[in-house]
Amino acid sequence: MSLGWRIGALSNGFREATIYRFEFLIEVFGSAFVPAAIQMVLWYALFNLAGATTVAGYSYADLISYTLVSILFTQIRGGDHDFDLSEMIRSGRLSNHLLRPVSVVEFVYLRGVAPKLFIAGVCLVIGLSIGYYYGLSPARMVGAMFLALLGNIIHYQIGAALSTAAFYWEEAYSMLMVKNMIVHLLSGELIPLNLFPPSMQWIWKSTPFYLYVYGPTQYALGRWSNLVFFQSVVIAFLWLFVGYLLVRVSWKLGIKKYLSLGG
Repeated sequence: MSLGWRIGALSNGFREATIYRFEFLIEVFGSAFVPAAIQMVLWYALFNLAGATTVAGYSYADLISYTLVSILFTQIRGGDHDFDLSEMIRSGRLSNHLLRPVSVVEFVYLRGVAPKLFIAGVCLVIGLSIGYYYGLSPARMVGAMFLALLGNIIHYQIGAALSTAAFYWEEAYSMLMVKNMIVHLLSGELIPLNLFPPSMQWIWKSTPFYLYVYGPTQYALGRWSNLVFFQSVVIAFLWLFVGYLLVRVSWKLGIKKYLSLGG
């Protein structure tokens, strides 16, 4: 029974995301190639207009490779499921879900992650195909995608914990917007994180966000050793545990307030 509703949530989520197939494809390609195009312009300006030969040890070809491979993982990074949770709380629709014998946090995640899993499969096939011609290790590509999927779960856990601010504050969605802006910068989606000055690299290293895009890209390109990768997987599981605790505590406190107000 418990497995049945989870499969149902995944199936319904995929159908909802792809019911308008053209819009779905436009969203996927737009979110992938618009940031990549901006990066390409930046790298061109640095190397061809400003005359740089290397930037933080990266050549022009290195940065182009980073940008192209990172596209595979930016599509897995996360979604807006936490905004759905926040809106359910704010609008009172949460009450309908509390009557069901399922975890609302898990239900919303499974419904939202379904299209991401499909995209992850497509990106993995693309990565393996391209990697075959450019000498990228298939095992590294699979490992990198696994790390990106762990990052997807962590991203949702943090958002799910922050969404409980809606129990106390009607405009709580703004916290989620700020979180997403920080993630865009510290995940490696915009630039390789080792372009940060050495004195500032502790900032991204102290968050789990680098596991979303930067880490998988570095490993897929062979710039991370297997040891660093396995250390990162261990770190990801530690963050998953911390995220689990944050979700449990924040929702337990928030639900009490919601029910006390007649939610």
